[in-house]
Formats: sequence, structure tokens, C-alpha cells
Amino acid sequence: MTKSSLLGLVPLLALAGQVQAHEIATESDPAVHASFDIVDTRVTTEGDEVVFAVKVRGEAGDSKPDPRGEFAGSEVYAYVWPTSIDSGDIGFDAGQGIVAMAVTFHPDFDDAAYGGTNRHIWHPHWVVLVEDAACGGGLTVKDIPAGTTVKTPPTWPKVPILIDSPDYPLDFTTDTVEIRVPLAAVSTLAGASFDGVTAGLKVNANLHAPLLCVDNVFKTASGDLSLPGKVMPAD
Repeated sequence: MTKSSLLGLVPLLALAGQVQAHEIATESDPAVHASFDIVDTRVTTEGDEVVFAVKVRGEAGDSKPDPRGEFAGSEVYAYVWPTSIDSGDIGFDAGQGIVAMAVTFHPDFDDAAYGGTNRHIWHPHWVVLVEDAACGGGLTVKDIPAGTTVKTPPTWPKVPILIDSPDYPLDFTTDTVEIRVPLAAVSTLAGASFDGVTAGLKVNANLHAPLLCVDNVFKTASGDLSLPGKVMPAD
């Protein structure tokens, strides 16, 4: 897969309020692996749930990173929905970075809540992303510096980054990834905007900040991380 970066696109998040689309339709790209070639991205409300969904050209979840056999340098594949939601609305301190829902697979480590196991299955996370030129993709999951006390949600997996490991229902249906989040889990959702990204992340081989980099951006639904989608009730 061709390596690409989101660095320099993050300032476009300032345009997140100028949203017009209910969903994001994206032309397929044969240069992108079919299981990560986004063609439709949406975030909708259905009753008391908010549904994050992405459709790809191929079979969703078909491609997984090869096991490395150790934590340092290990890889993560992810379907990601960057949003305009504030980090304070998902249990962290406010204003910490880009809040994203992510569905991930990583065969070399566990990061489930309460010490659970999740290394061999696709599973959901909330993550807070910030710009970092040290990362190949231009972003990292925000580090928690040693000795720092920060606000974390109950299902934070006790790792030194802003990541949450809630147990939300997840479904892979041929070409679509879908995750259902209780509306009550997000303090403010009205007017929220979103985008879609497929990416590979990597644990720093030196195990120091940045710990978990966005290493390779496979595809961005909008093309420019401008968050053109708007959370609306399902049709």
C-alpha cells in the first residue's frame, strides 16, 4: 500500500462546522487495498444509538497485520471515524485533540478494559489524535506523559495514551463495518461532523513518545480530512 500522511490536513478541522453532507460518498481507488478502499462513510442516529458505518470496495476486515511477536514495533490496522466531538464528551479532559471512533486489529498486544483480551479480534476504541511530524501519517494517539494525572473514562485500559476500550456491538457484513454506540455515551452529539479514514498504526520500536503513531494512511473519505459528513437521523 502506498504510504501517505494526514500532516498538514488537520487545520481543515477548523471547517468542521461548515458541514453539508449526511454521508460521504467516495470514488473507489484501485491503488488502495480493496478492504481499505472506502466508498461510503456515515454516522447516523437510530433510536438511542449512534451508528458508525463505513463501506469499502472489498471485504471489510479481510486484511490484518502480520504478528511481530512483540509489542515494540507491532502494527495495528484500523477503520477510523474522526469527528468534531470534544474529548471532554467521552470521558477525557476537554480540548485534547481530534476525537475518533476506531475499529482496530492488532495481533501482538491486548488493550481491552479491565485487563481483558482483544488481540485476536477486531474491536472498538475511542482515541484522541494529535499532530506529530515524527509519525509517518502525521498523527499520533496522544501520549500521557509519565507522572501526569489526567481524566480518563472507566474503560480506559491503563496505558499511557488517550484511548478508551468500551465494549460496543461491532458487525462486519461483507463490505461494511458497523459499530453501535449508546447515545448516552457521548455527552453532546448534536451538530457533530465526521470523516472516514483507513490506516495502519505502529507502536514505537523504542516504546517512547510518540507511543502509537498513525504510520500509514490508506485512504481518507473526504480526501482532505475536512469532516464534511454530518451526524443525522438515519433515513
